[in-house]
Amino acid sequence: MRLSPRRKSVSSLILSTIAVAAIVLGLVYLAADSLIRVERRSGPMLHEAYVWQRNWDTAVGEAVERAAGSISGFTALAAEVSFKAARIDKVVRVEIDYDALLAAKSTVGLALRIGPYSGPFDEENDVTRILVDLAGSLLADARQAGLKPVELQIDFDCAESKLDGYARWVGAFRNQIKPVPVVVTALPSWLNCRAFKHLSQTSNGFVLQAHSLDRPKGPDASMTLCDGTSALRWVERAARFAVPFRVALPTYGYIVAFDKAGEFVGLSAEGPSRSWAEPTTLRAVRSDPIAMAGLVQKWQDSRPANMQGIIWYRLPVETDQLNWKWVTLTAVMAGRSPQGALQILVEYPEDPNRELVELAVQNSGNADLSPMMRLNIECDRTNLLASDGLRGFALIESGPGGLSLEYKDPKPLAVLAPGEQWKIGWLRFKQETEVKVNAAELP
Repeated sequence: MRLSPRRKSVSSLILSTIAVAAIVLGLVYLAADSLIRVERRSGPMLHEAYVWQRNWDTAVGEAVERAAGSISGFTALAAEVSFKAARIDKVVRVEIDYDALLAAKSTVGLALRIGPYSGPFDEENDVTRILVDLAGSLLADARQAGLKPVELQIDFDCAESKLDGYARWVGAFRNQIKPVPVVVTALPSWLNCRAFKHLSQTSNGFVLQAHSLDRPKGPDASMTLCDGTSALRWVERAARFAVPFRVALPTYGYIVAFDKAGEFVGLSAEGPSRSWAEPTTLRAVRSDPIAMAGLVQKWQDSRPANMQGIIWYRLPVETDQLNWKWVTLTAVMAGRSPQGALQILVEYPEDPNRELVELAVQNSGNADLSPMMRLNIECDRTNLLASDGLRGFALIESGPGGLSLEYKDPKPLAVLAPGEQWKIGWLRFKQETEVKVNAAELP
């Protein structure tokens, strides 16, 4: 039916009135919420860590063992569920090394990762029944292995418009696994949704995920995984729901890819995706340990009383390429800003005539160092017979009396990790020659 101009104007007026009323109600809701008094506390916090690997190899077990005395609890990924056309497409169960978790003598929770799903969410729906049965099965497996999980954490990729439905799911999960608590992970944007209040109260608490990566506009755009100012604001907002919560902070990073036109292609962890077409521009986006230590310091000084602690994503494993090292996380958990410390090594490997000189760099600090540096070499070049750069460093002439080693490798994964040493070049002289080296960061 076509509307007359007058009817159109009346309809527009009605819609405008409804929109204004919604805005007013939203402002009233936020104003009332802001009047809630939030109690404060200070002092050390509990620190937990996610173990999010699908494959529990030896390195993962060693990481759990190493962290056992410092981490108060672990949350292990137990299963992932994906959907296709509103039906469950795949369920992947993780073969958790329960013996490693038992040996750690720390509290352990299980995480169930659920991909995007738009409903329905009623308790009698087949999808709901499969999910709650899966939750019960995961807990049963853990108990059979001798573990007593302290919670089930649901990490559901839920649209904001479906939070009311999600609350129905949470109720079904709680009925299935009681008395084990059900905790949900929450995005900061959910804190502004009226439906989140019901969801938070239906659960036994939530984990505020204070790390994400917005779609970058181009390869030169600024990218960050966690903005400290925003995280502080989100925590104060989360506290007003009067529900116990923890904050998830990142230790991890990603590779971001762009095509030849500078358009975003995708992101992945632990190296470029095989599905990306060549050529692409790759950038590594890493968590900033100094910024995260600053957050820990602020919350140790003062935080909402219902903020129970921090859960780190994820536990550092020695084979990770984009994660912090354990020594970095240890410093950050204490609120100390970690720093890299560059050492330049000039060595004469088993050469009694000291004619062969090898150059190396070592990080003796507790944070990653960027290899984007130039090493200026002072020597008598009239005695130089041969030379070369290694590990992404190229040898460049730098004036009549010297050389320089400059990092030229475009690989975005490369960092000089704490305790790591790289051999980056060598020089062979006619006779023993004095070599002096100093370093400068590249612009």
